[in-house]
Amino acid sequence: MIEAIRKLTEDMRGKMQLMVGRAILAATRDGGAIQTAQVQLLDEEIHDDAERIQEYGFSSVPLAGAEGVLVFVGGNRDHGLIIATDDRRYRKNAMAPGEVCLYTDEGDSVVLSRGRVIRVTAGAELSVTAPLVNVVASSKVRMVTPRLEVTGDIRDRCDATDGRTMAQMRSTYSAHTHRENNTNGDTNTPTQAV
Repeated sequence: MIEAIRKLTEDMRGKMQLMVGRAILAATRDGGAIQTAQVQLLDEEIHDDAERIQEYGFSSVPLAGAEGVLVFVGGNRDHGLIIATDDRRYRKNAMAPGEVCLYTDEGDSVVLSRGRVIRVTAGAELSVTAPLVNVVASSKVRMVTPRLEVTGDIRDRCDATDGRTMAQMRSTYSAHTHRENNTNGDTNTPTQAV
């Protein structure tokens, strides 16, 4: 009886064993509607067009040598779906429980740390592009830099009626005169403009 059950379930057991595989990504193609990759499984089994399923709103292109988990629906090895990838060579480690990190192999990262601290590390440049950027800080904004450059004008007290732009302050200073102490006349305008 047991032998008969074994024979009846042999095909199903074989398919179940083939449903999940661990793979090494050899090459990734990111030009289509869905990313595909060439992967190598155990025993030199190669699959050329495994679809890589990613979380909505997140996209990455793993480097060759990254590891992945493939799922073969119904045990059919003709069409694999990559449902997870990782790369132990570059993964950020020694993080505290609950921390989250986006990272690259070049060392750039965004780390959501414990204590509600977010750390952004960029090796060459951090760029923000938007029609309007608001920074709201309840105590202060501090920049540690040898030089701060702004291509447009700067205005202080921008929500008040007495706010001034740097251009207005330069214009006022460069043209100003005032009463000279102990004389009846005004001073000349400054000889050096701001």
